[in-house]
Amino acid sequence: MDNVLHAIQDYYADDYAWCYGCGRLNEHGLHLRTGWQGEKTITVYTPLPEHTAIPGFVYGGLIASLIDCHGTGSASLALHRKNGYEPGDEVEPPRFVTASLAIDFVKPTPQGLRLKAIGRLEEVHPKRWKIHTEVFADDTVCAKGTVDAVVMPKSFG
Repeated sequence: MDNVLHAIQDYYADDYAWCYGCGRLNEHGLHLRTGWQGEKTITVYTPLPEHTAIPGFVYGGLIASLIDCHGTGSASLALHRKNGYEPGDEVEPPRFVTASLAIDFVKPTPQGLRLKAIGRLEEVHPKRWKIHTEVFADDTVCAKGTVDAVVMPKSFG
C-alpha cells in the first residue's frame, strides 16, 4: 500500500469502508487512498505481480479500479472541503458512488512502477462531481479517465 497523508477513505464510516478498491476494512482489497495535492487530488499505488495483464504490463481492470476509486474519493474530498472540512475533522465525509466511468488507455502500463492518479475536479451539481484523472507511471501518462460521481443514495444505507 502506498502512502497518501490525510486520505479521505480513512474517515469513511465503517458501514461504507468495504469497497474492494478503496475500503480500508476489506482485507483482500487494494486499499487505495486519495488525498489533496494542492488543488488537485492524488492516489498512489504500486501494482502487485498478480495485477499482470501480460508479462511486463499491468492489467487494465486495475487501472479502471484506480481511476474509479480515485474519482469517488476526489468527489468526497471536494464536497467535504466545500462544506468547510478536511479529512480528520470530526465530521464524517460524504460518500460517493460512480454514476459513469470512461477510460482511455493511452500507453501500456509497465509493471513494477508506482502509479499516480492525479485528478482535476469539476462541480456539476451540489451532489454530482466530474473528476478528470490522468494515471502516470513515472512521468508517462498511461491512462486518462473521467468519473461522474454522485452522493451515495440513502437507499444504500
